[in-house]
Amino acid sequence: MKQVYLDNAATTCLRPEVIHVITETLQNCYGNPSSSHAFGRSAKTKVEQARKLIAKHLNVSPGEIIFTSGGTEADNLIIHNAVRDLGVQRIITSKIEHHAVLNAVEFLESTLKVKVDFVQLDENGSVDLAHLEQLLNQSGLKTLVSLMHINNEIGNILPLQQVAELCKIHNALLHSDTVQSVGHYPLNLQEIPVDFIAASAHKFHGPKGVGFAFIRKGLPLKAMIHGGAQERGFRAGTENVQNIVGMEKALELAYANLEAESTKILNLKKYFIEALQHKIPGIQFNGNSAKLDASTYTLVNLSVPVKPEQANLMLFQLDLKGIACSKGSACQSGSDQGSFVLNEIYDAERLKNPNLRFSFSHHTTIEELDYVVDTLAEFAKTGKLLTH
Repeated sequence: MKQVYLDNAATTCLRPEVIHVITETLQNCYGNPSSSHAFGRSAKTKVEQARKLIAKHLNVSPGEIIFTSGGTEADNLIIHNAVRDLGVQRIITSKIEHHAVLNAVEFLESTLKVKVDFVQLDENGSVDLAHLEQLLNQSGLKTLVSLMHINNEIGNILPLQQVAELCKIHNALLHSDTVQSVGHYPLNLQEIPVDFIAASAHKFHGPKGVGFAFIRKGLPLKAMIHGGAQERGFRAGTENVQNIVGMEKALELAYANLEAESTKILNLKKYFIEALQHKIPGIQFNGNSAKLDASTYTLVNLSVPVKPEQANLMLFQLDLKGIACSKGSACQSGSDQGSFVLNEIYDAERLKNPNLRFSFSHHTTIEELDYVVDTLAEFAKTGKLLTH
């Protein structure tokens, strides 16, 4: 059976070079980075070299990079500790953020009575910047704005530079979940005055279980995980040396190949959209995902015109055909409520057809996309699988 992986927004495969450095580190660099002997110093050197190189890609200082277990931990570290350590009394966010943000904000609202305001969204799910400015003008409370750079379901791109400058004007802190953009877009954090970002290695062909938080110098956050003094006191626990090294290698390769790979993937996305429009009358694209200049080049979110009774079978039948995609965020798998992102921006009539998210990588081919388009077209026409 043909196998087509188009769920790269959920996770990506490791590059061979990343597997090599992880394996090499596991074999040859097994000391504890906190140990003072040569084995420990060797491991510590690996960790600090990775920190330095990751910082260089973002144009920040190494001390502003804190290694975590991934984007979710980084988001929680930043949001919880901004309230506890920086006196944040109010959080402005949107209702289509990743649940690592939304659930953290909800917890702080219910337990610490942090005031929460949600910025309005336009008809395609983009942040209304005029309303954001109104919210920033409304309160004298110490405020944290938390808005993701690229939405993981519909691919909308936040104008991060503009939002960051708006926050600075109003003396608000800015946190951005950049899990879908680090490794896929250049981010010069000396030019973009964002205070915090979160990243996860497995979104840019690195290992799972490792990521980082960027915490701008001068913002005195304290540890959320207590124990030893690792990560400059921000995060206790023995460092995951091999995954940190693998993450740095993945980020190095992502940016070294960014121009060529992003151009290839963008062309694949354009081809996919045009093929779907040609072969499936009535297909709809969600959010800004079909607008090449307003969404990430890495994904498309669409609704297929099929009968309601066929909708629940669709993802299952695609899986039977070897096609991996998703109905939304991987964190929501198993939910029968549909995409909370699409439920927020569309009415019931628009949502009557099943939505699917297809996300691409440099491994994706035209032949794979043709196979997917033909399978979707046949299903939309007959409600049945293609036969061979």
